[in-house]
Amino acid sequence: MKEATLAARLEVTRAQILAFRRRVGCLEARLPAGRRSLREAAWAGLKDSMPRAAVLSLHARVAGIAPGAWEDPALVQLWGPGYHAYVVAAGDVGVFTLGRMPDDGDTRRVAEDLAARLRGLLGDTRMTYSQAGRALGESPNRLRYATLTGTVLLRWDGARQPVIWTVPPPEIEPGEARLELARRYLRVFGPGTAEGFTQWAGISRPRAAAVFGALGKSLVPVVTPIGEARLLARDEAVLRAGPGPVAPARLLPSGDAYFLLQGADREVLVPDAGRRGALWTPRVWPGAVLVGGEIAGTWRRAQNAVTVSAWRRLSREERRAVEAEAASLPLPGGPGRVLVCWEE
Repeated sequence: MKEATLAARLEVTRAQILAFRRRVGCLEARLPAGRRSLREAAWAGLKDSMPRAAVLSLHARVAGIAPGAWEDPALVQLWGPGYHAYVVAAGDVGVFTLGRMPDDGDTRRVAEDLAARLRGLLGDTRMTYSQAGRALGESPNRLRYATLTGTVLLRWDGARQPVIWTVPPPEIEPGEARLELARRYLRVFGPGTAEGFTQWAGISRPRAAAVFGALGKSLVPVVTPIGEARLLARDEAVLRAGPGPVAPARLLPSGDAYFLLQGADREVLVPDAGRRGALWTPRVWPGAVLVGGEIAGTWRRAQNAVTVSAWRRLSREERRAVEAEAASLPLPGGPGRVLVCWEE
């Protein structure tokens, strides 16, 4: 019986996994401008803890992105997975907040208490989170727990402190929000595991395992180069399709979903252990240079200067593609000449 079960599992290669993630992550070709595309690009949220990283993630996936795209009415900012600043679709607030709320325990009690006190303090007004913290006698960072209720949003432009306000609770039920959050994880980071979901969403292992169990027959077993995993059944055909056309180059910002990975999942994306240390650094991560469907280096920006550290010798056409991507970045202050400095 065990051998028959194993034989029925879908075995996939590294190339198939990366092609799947590029395709569902909208990195093969840019989506047309529009709110539907913004939501699709933000399917697993857009990490924005590096100021305006979310805009650069959108630019890698959607056409016509301007520097102020993060403030489009179709999007909102909140404290998402890991209590980092995230940009998500306005209609997905409940997924990224209630989906992480424990059923009981101290964290839930703290979240609900802080949210209620913030509603009483703020009413229909807005306030910096440090001002709100002082008014409530709390550390401002502790206010982040209130986001789990889905009633606290923020605006952080990177230059000043976050401004927060309260909104009505999301209509989605917490149980469904949790299932949908797992579906988002499996869609963008799949094939995935309950352990990977734990690390990404910041929820407990027992809760992650319970969610995977509840998804039941909507998942299919997969054998990957790093072990057994699960995939949404509706995504199986996309995974089986394998590699297709790839974009010449993309500059993915620090924390982009394509390489927001932990543990063995990093080995699939970057097989060379030495290169992994250059991408996933102990402190602030650099951006990733995607060339022809593979991570080919890292990049950092200072004002209008982009420094690219290539991991291999790029062809003239590949360098031009990277430079064209750099020139198209939606940088604050309007269009300007971007200077690309190469480190090899």
